Amino acid sequence: MASHHTNTVFVLVHGAWHSSWQWAETQRALAARGAASVAVDLPGHGFAAPLPAGYLDTPQTGLTTERSPVADITLDAFADSVLGTLRAVHGRYRTTVLVAHSAGGGAASLAVERAPELVDRVVYVSAFVPAGRPRFFDYIGAPENATSLGQGLTIGDPERIGAVRINPHSPDPAYAEELRASYYHDLPADRFARWRLALSPDLPLAVPATPITLTAERWGRVPRTYLRCSADRALVPATQDLMVAEADARTPDQPFEVRQLPSGHSPFATHPTELAAQLTLAAG
Repeated sequence: MASHHTNTVFVLVHGAWHSSWQWAETQRALAARGAASVAVDLPGHGFAAPLPAGYLDTPQTGLTTERSPVADITLDAFADSVLGTLRAVHGRYRTTVLVAHSAGGGAASLAVERAPELVDRVVYVSAFVPAGRPRFFDYIGAPENATSLGQGLTIGDPERIGAVRINPHSPDPAYAEELRASYYHDLPADRFARWRLALSPDLPLAVPATPITLTAERWGRVPRTYLRCSADRALVPATQDLMVAEADARTPDQPFEVRQLPSGHSPFATHPTELAAQLTLAAG
């Protein structure tokens, strides 16, 4: 056990449609390296999250039109959830490392902007960095991301239902395979069959659509690492590189440390041991 990490705590923030439980294998690997960790359930996610009325029905009546039960959740609520966890662990450990995956990068960044004194390092795992462009949608729609997969998985009109909705419970094998190919292509199909059913269908629309303002004086003063997922098909490496470059241009005195992971978009499922190793190395 790497005892030099016992004074480090990792606060783990999941991405869209996920929850705290997806970090479990990574947390076990972190524990084996002597590090503490706590995983956050963002509002509208996790096993207690409300589901659209027709989601578990057969057929899934009204799923493409029903207004989301999480439609009124704001990005501020996401950031408050992260801040609540950071405040709970602050002072109990020498080093606090905030880790964000994918869309969770927005809430994590906003939390750091509001309370940089609570974080010693922030690590983005193929995650949204709003330093150069304020909305996650701005990067998803960038030319650099044109080859990404998964954008056709959205069902219904996000503006009408108040959420970016996917259908992990779809009975259509082709849809399920597209979901795996986009986000979990390096996870065997038989394992993904279990993982996908634990995903939530709705990401509150405010999360990718709300602009975030970061400053060099607050967010920019916290050391940061980007774990670049080199086989990512959902947020492709070119888009990850774009976010890093634009962030570094904003805060040249505190550039990203970039590390590589040979994984798709979800290394917590496919490479948890390697992910834990990279996180502890980033923590220093």
